[in-house]
Amino acid sequence: MTEPTSRPGAAARRAATPPASSWRRAFLAALAETSNVARAARKAGVPISTVYDTRRKKPDFARQWRDALCEGYDNLEMELLGRLREGEIKRAPGAKMGVRSFDNANAFRLLSVHREGAAQARAERAHLSAAEIRAALERKIAAMRAQVLARQEAETPLIEGPAPKAGAAEANNAE
Repeated sequence: MTEPTSRPGAAARRAATPPASSWRRAFLAALAETSNVARAARKAGVPISTVYDTRRKKPDFARQWRDALCEGYDNLEMELLGRLREGEIKRAPGAKMGVRSFDNANAFRLLSVHREGAAQARAERAHLSAAEIRAALERKIAAMRAQVLARQEAETPLIEGPAPKAGAAEANNAE
């Protein structure tokens, strides 16, 4: 009894898969456009399992995948910001005119979920280590602290002359 070496139809799927160089470019472009792996694989004409296998086996492709996905989310962020600024015109059933509406809650929710991942991806693109990111954050915090202290110092009234001695106020009150 012999066991099949692959699943039925696997050879046909392999034969139908375009050359790696062409499908990878098409896949990455579609991923940057849609932020959707399954849709990008369909546009590139390649099985989704192939793109995941390639990502696992090829570190350079995995990096390009992350970059394309990050670009896609950056595009989505820009679209959402445009909607936040301009709103969307929606017509109520039976109405002749539309009303401009803003879905701020969902837009902000999506942006907040994406923000952390986007920051990590940008740091990876800039080749920053965790220590460098922490150092940059500490510098920003120190600068903010200095601004607060400077503002407090500017708001504190200046008193001319020497500072009063301890107990001097009590002596003045006793008179």
